[in-house]
Amino acid sequence: QVQIMESGGGLVQAGGSLSLSCEASGSTSRINAMGWYRKTVDRALVASISSNGRTNYANSVKGRFTISRDNAKNTVYLQMNDLKPEDTDTYYCNVERFDRWNQIRNYWGQGTQVTVSS
Repeated sequence: QVQIMESGGGLVQAGGSLSLSCEASGSTSRINAMGWYRKTVDRALVASISSNGRTNYANSVKGRFTISRDNAKNTVYLQMNDLKPEDTDTYYCNVERFDRWNQIRNYWGQGTQVTVSS
């Protein structure tokens, strides 16, 4: 099993910045992609990063958000700049891991709230 601890988030004015972090613990071998999803719009992808560093972003956050990871710490980060009121949402960390049968298992954090005031 993989346990996930999220931190960061909070309240910020439009144009401001926030950072999120997500640390995986437990069975952390064979972790594949890590990423962030938002609650609204059926947990749409915000950003993800593969085990070799390839990134993927939602169009709405390109140029404003940056995802990174520290494989040694099993931690993924999301730096959120130039935040807009429409970024307000609950953000969930997702960790993909290959199980013993090479099947992908998804693990989710509890969610962290990001609120951007206008």
